[in-house]
Amino acid sequence: MTRIGIDAMGGDFAPRTVVLGAISASRKLAQDSRIVLFGDKSRIEEILAEENCPDGTFDIVHTSEVIEMGDNPTQAFSKKTDSSIVVGFNHLLEGKIDGFASAGSTGAMMVGCMYTVKQIEGVIRPTISALFPTIDGSEALLLDVGLNVDCKPDVLYQYGIIGSTYAKSVMGKANPRVALLNIGEEKEKGNQQTKATYELMDNSTDFNFVGNIEAKHLFDSSVADVIVCDGFVGNTILKMSEGIFEMTRQQGLKNTYFENLNYEKVGGTPVLGINSTVIIGHGCSSATAIENMVLQTEKTIKAGVAAKLREIFS
Repeated sequence: MTRIGIDAMGGDFAPRTVVLGAISASRKLAQDSRIVLFGDKSRIEEILAEENCPDGTFDIVHTSEVIEMGDNPTQAFSKKTDSSIVVGFNHLLEGKIDGFASAGSTGAMMVGCMYTVKQIEGVIRPTISALFPTIDGSEALLLDVGLNVDCKPDVLYQYGIIGSTYAKSVMGKANPRVALLNIGEEKEKGNQQTKATYELMDNSTDFNFVGNIEAKHLFDSSVADVIVCDGFVGNTILKMSEGIFEMTRQQGLKNTYFENLNYEKVGGTPVLGINSTVIIGHGCSSATAIENMVLQTEKTIKAGVAAKLREIFS
């Protein structure tokens, strides 16, 4: 049985939106998968009753506290021990669930990652990644997208390993092409960071390095499957793509590619390089985004990404 832990109290519209998304996701999960909701049991059950959800659809773990978006993440994680995030991480650490996802406090989620399940031995810094839609309907993996805004070359090199492993396991890429995001394709282009990283990645036997990639190639799949950059650059690209989607929506433009830029279709960003499956959703997640966050968590659990990375870094 694959047990998917979901923070029912996380997000701007929790718990209703989270529960509604979980209900939708439950209809699409594999038969051996089950959702475990963490949060105020009475409120969760009230919503389930209003939606005529059959009894026994979910397991519910009652929690009495919530880590709010404005709370100090480290202090809240240590003081609000009966919060949905802390209890969820404790269940993850104890093996009572196989993965945990939340649209709540990103800071608290990262504290949970680092102080409970912890990073894989040998990984310098975990990363968060995002699937970026390409014009042919496929996807490319972009990492880091905001966790580490300053990265040394050896960290970026490890992102190549981590991204390649995820692309093989979750995206189904047999020999994923790994590229370094730069201001030009030539080896000599870039700042000190990218030049030094290129030297490390060139002729690597750990992944299929295809060289530098320019930002214009983010939109097609002809060059790379995995695109490596630091979190400052990656987060800028991610926020730009969200802005493009909002702009096209406001102007009434209907286009399949632009629709794929909608964060709701992805659901959340996986934290990679830690000892379990953790997915972080957008704070303003809708029920559709929550549904996709749950499905992405299931997919990542079943792919065994954390176990494969532990094997590689051992």
